[in-house]
Amino acid sequence: MDERAEDWTLRYREVTQCRIGHCFTGEYYSRFVPLEKVDCPCGEAFQTREHLLRDCPQYEEHRHILQSVSRDNSLPAILGTRDSITALAKFLKESGAFTKNGMPRHHIELPTFNDEPDPAESDGESDDGG
Repeated sequence: MDERAEDWTLRYREVTQCRIGHCFTGEYYSRFVPLEKVDCPCGEAFQTREHLLRDCPQYEEHRHILQSVSRDNSLPAILGTRDSITALAKFLKESGAFTKNGMPRHHIELPTFNDEPDPAESDGESDDGG
């Protein structure tokens, strides 16, 4: 898969998870992973999608991305229009919101066939005694 397709697939997954609430938040954990903490690292007692998108100080420097499509960061506007979905994808990529550690994901180069070393030359004898 080329890098653009891989990036698009990741962004689509992140946006979908955010839109349906199936993401790393206290709101999700309280329903599906009760042993996980539900508070936000910023000190908010209960971490929700709305808190992360609208209020969390951890993502303040990236919030302008969302405000470009919704001045008041209205959740229905952010989660429900074509332009806002594009802005949401950019916000998620740049901010790292809704990741397990709250930090942006870094692209990992996967090895390719061309990166593999050449197999060792064989003299026809096997090492297994056969």
